Amino acid sequence: MWTAGAGATAEVQEPGGKLRCSSTRHIPVVGVVTEDEEAQGAFKTMDLNRVSNLLEETDKDDLEEKQLKSVKKLVQCYQNGFPLRDLAQIFKILNLCAEKIENQPHFIESALNILKLCGLPFLKKKVSDEITYAEDTANSIALLGELMKIPNSELRIQICYQQASSSYKIKMAEVGGLAKTMVQSLALLENQLVEKLWVLKALQHLSTSEVNCTLMMKAQAASGICAHLNDPDPSGQLLFRSSEILWNLLEKSPKEEIIQQLSNLECLLALKEVFKNLFMRGFSHYDRQLRNDILVITTIIAQNPGAPMIECGFTKDLILFATFNEVKSQNPLVKGLKLSNSYEDFELKKLLFNIIVILCKDLPTIQLLIDGKVILALFTYVKKPEKHKIVEWSAAQYEELQLHAIVTLSSVAPLLTEEYMLCQGNAQVLAFLEWCESEDSFFSHGNSFHGTGGRGNKFAQMRYSLRLLRAMVYLEDETINSDLCEKGAIQQLIGVFKNTISKANDKEEAIVLEIQSDILLILSGLCEHHIPRKEIFGTEGVDIILRVMKTDPTKLQTGLGYNVLLFSTLDSIWCCILGCYPSEDYFLEKEGIFLLLDLLALNQKKFCNLILGIMVEFCDNPKTAAHVNAWRGKKDQTAASLLIKLWRKEEKELGVKRDKHGMIIDTKKPLFTSFQEEQKLMPLPANCPTLAVMDVAENIRAKIYAVLGKLDFENLPGLSAEDFVTLCIIHRYLDFKIGEIWNEICEEIKLEKLRPVNTDKKILEVITTASENIGKMVASLQSEMIESQANQDVQNEQKVYTKIQATHKQRELANKSWENFLARTSNAKTLKKAKRLQEKAIESSRYGEHPPNAIFHRTDIKGLNTTVPSGLVVTVESTPARLLGGPLADTDIALKKLPIRGGALQKVKAVKTVNESKKSVPT
Repeated sequence: MWTAGAGATAEVQEPGGKLRCSSTRHIPVVGVVTEDEEAQGAFKTMDLNRVSNLLEETDKDDLEEKQLKSVKKLVQCYQNGFPLRDLAQIFKILNLCAEKIENQPHFIESALNILKLCGLPFLKKKVSDEITYAEDTANSIALLGELMKIPNSELRIQICYQQASSSYKIKMAEVGGLAKTMVQSLALLENQLVEKLWVLKALQHLSTSEVNCTLMMKAQAASGICAHLNDPDPSGQLLFRSSEILWNLLEKSPKEEIIQQLSNLECLLALKEVFKNLFMRGFSHYDRQLRNDILVITTIIAQNPGAPMIECGFTKDLILFATFNEVKSQNPLVKGLKLSNSYEDFELKKLLFNIIVILCKDLPTIQLLIDGKVILALFTYVKKPEKHKIVEWSAAQYEELQLHAIVTLSSVAPLLTEEYMLCQGNAQVLAFLEWCESEDSFFSHGNSFHGTGGRGNKFAQMRYSLRLLRAMVYLEDETINSDLCEKGAIQQLIGVFKNTISKANDKEEAIVLEIQSDILLILSGLCEHHIPRKEIFGTEGVDIILRVMKTDPTKLQTGLGYNVLLFSTLDSIWCCILGCYPSEDYFLEKEGIFLLLDLLALNQKKFCNLILGIMVEFCDNPKTAAHVNAWRGKKDQTAASLLIKLWRKEEKELGVKRDKHGMIIDTKKPLFTSFQEEQKLMPLPANCPTLAVMDVAENIRAKIYAVLGKLDFENLPGLSAEDFVTLCIIHRYLDFKIGEIWNEICEEIKLEKLRPVNTDKKILEVITTASENIGKMVASLQSEMIESQANQDVQNEQKVYTKIQATHKQRELANKSWENFLARTSNAKTLKKAKRLQEKAIESSRYGEHPPNAIFHRTDIKGLNTTVPSGLVVTVESTPARLLGGPLADTDIALKKLPIRGGALQKVKAVKTVNESKKSVPT
């Protein structure tokens, strides 16, 4: 609103007309009058009612002189500023003076003097005055906008020429809606440049507030200001201030509404002419900066599909300006033009690339892009930097433009496939990709948005080249894909993947993961539905997939991109391995199914659907079942148990009704989810899937059924009773789903009030009854299983109790034996008694009569005072003691012959031979 107060700021005009404000001192918004200042007369007052009444009188001859004199006294009285409490009456007086200007020109000076005093701080005696008189202040400031309607240039300039830093005044202006009236006043000043510039200056300051920007938006400020950007203005201030206001409006008010206001032919023609003039004739730093600002505003407008960018010819000119450096043109607009390596021209080049991406979203622009040879121009950057070639950009600038050009190609090339192929796009990208992984002594600066993480390496170039290839492959254009495969793209991409593994470090981990994900996605796009290409993918490709699948599962939670890489890997299994039997067998041989089941066991819902889909396809291979059954997870979990557990979890999330044992509750609708129950059944055309059919694709139950079905539902290892109860439902999934669909058919017939013929009616009844009977049969089978398991649990429990009881009894016997042993060792009488009982037991165990010629060996040791068994002691009387030696007998293993002497065994030089008949063998 206001730019300077008296003595507050000084303005310096730079070359090109741009204004720079230099503050000399800060003037407060509201001045507080101290007691000393009040005593000195700083807070003077006068009878303002008398002045306003005098100005309202009209019937006296010398009235004008008295009125002017009273106003002059008012100005002299308030030389220090207006008090907030008097502001409403003072502005009433100002308005009365303004009304008299047309017929009584002498009142201009009075009005100007009052307005000059408005540049001073408003005075307050109490802290609360700002709040107390807020409404009066707002209404008073709003009156300034109304005064703009008075056709007096000096007065209008003085209204705009007020203090800039007064946030309180700005706030009051917001409340009073001054911005709106100031915008409306522009319509009155079309041919009055000086006043118009002052109004724009005021609006420039007002637009720093969001509230004021909203008010200006409602007054259609954006279209009104933009349409007059080309108005004659020798100072250059009009363009500068207008662009600044448009910037503020786009930033601080509803952006969509401002874009809509600017999306008309008049505004775009004005922007086009301004940009062309600045592009071709602007050479100062200020002109280039303003040119770039205009281009940014244009870029924002171009996001609106309804903006007539093509109709006004702006799109064609922008394409020409974006490519004239790379593609030689004879157009007079760019003849002789050359960009420098200044920062502003460098930013311009990037902005032009950026606006091409936005413009290409409008399909009619495609022909202009073809005519402008945009693809050819962008491909001039898809090559390694040439060291000896003189270019206008620095190495860092060229690298940033190179990356920006490749990004632009990713958006434009899929729309211009013919031009892409004419430029040998695939060959150029693959050659550039080969340079990216070479050991060239290229030093990347990595100092831009697109160069993030690419400092000192070529990961940034590789990253965006792969994005371009991915965009082209995903068009599913067989011409492009065949050309890529013929040029060896599959083998080259597998090699790039391997190299990224060896070259990566922690700093570039996220970028490397993105590169690897894109490589796998490109390979998937190339190999899908093409067996020969899957064979080219071969064992090398399977190896890189297996490597990714072995990634530590904890890394999936890091947020670096391992989740995306895993999705790409699973997609490549589906597209690059399945259907190619040698690759499938190699995948199985390398325990790929085990890795898939390990991932499934992580129980992450985002992966389950895709993994189960792969499992279903893999189970067509007869070798797969053995691998699935052989897998064991944590706590020796089997694959069948894992799948059934996933089924139960899925049904719980879907809200399927089951009792605490997992049994069917509703035999009519055993698979119904809570969503299906909430949705009301509606008659649908025959080609529209019903809720029951959609349910098959929206959850994993059908896939679990398919996998278990291919495992034959029989002899599944490692299942508990709960698993068997659930397995009964899974086994009948298809029957239940068919019955569910027939129930829907019956309900739709009722809703449509159709009456089927008797035969059809009976068939429907039979089908629905049969479906319900299957549910009852399964529920009965589940009950039997639960009952059988309960009985088995009781038996197992009884066995455990019996074992516990036997253990306790054994402990009691052991304790009793120990007590008896202690009693014998501590009591002589008890020991003697035990001895007698032992001897009696021994005697009773012997034969009464001995056979003739029998040798009797005693089993007890005479004189032994113990009742503890002394072990197996046998006295062999046939072996002389002298042959046994003493306890220190020499046991040298080298001793071959033994001396027949008493005492310890000793080594002797000569050994006496003993007849065989005299030898005795120890027993």
